[in-house]
Amino acid sequence: MQATWELPDGRKITLDVAEGMNLMQAAVARGIPGVVGECGGSMSCATCHVVVTPDWAERAGPPGPFEEDMLDITEAGRQPASRLSCQIRMTADLDGIVVQVPAV
Repeated sequence: MQATWELPDGRKITLDVAEGMNLMQAAVARGIPGVVGECGGSMSCATCHVVVTPDWAERAGPPGPFEEDMLDITEAGRQPASRLSCQIRMTADLDGIVVQVPAV
C-alpha cells in the first residue's frame, strides 16, 4: 500500500506503508520534512499535522475529540481537512492516500 506526502515546496514523496502502520510512523522513518512526531504518536504534540486532500478526506474519516483539541494548537494553523498523521492508520481503503504537509 502507498501514501503520498505533498510538501510545501511542491515535491511529492510516495512511500510504501504497511497495513496498520500510521502515516506519522512511515513519514518519520523515511525523514519526510515537516512531519516530526515528537511524542511518538501519543497525540500530545501535534507535530505530525497534515491536511488530507479532498479526494481522501471522507475515507480518512474525521478526527476524534482529543485529536480535535490537538489540531487547535498546530503551528501551521488548522484547516478543514487537518488531521494528526499519527491517527491515520493505513488500511486497504486508504491505499493511495495523499496528504499535504502544511508550511510552517
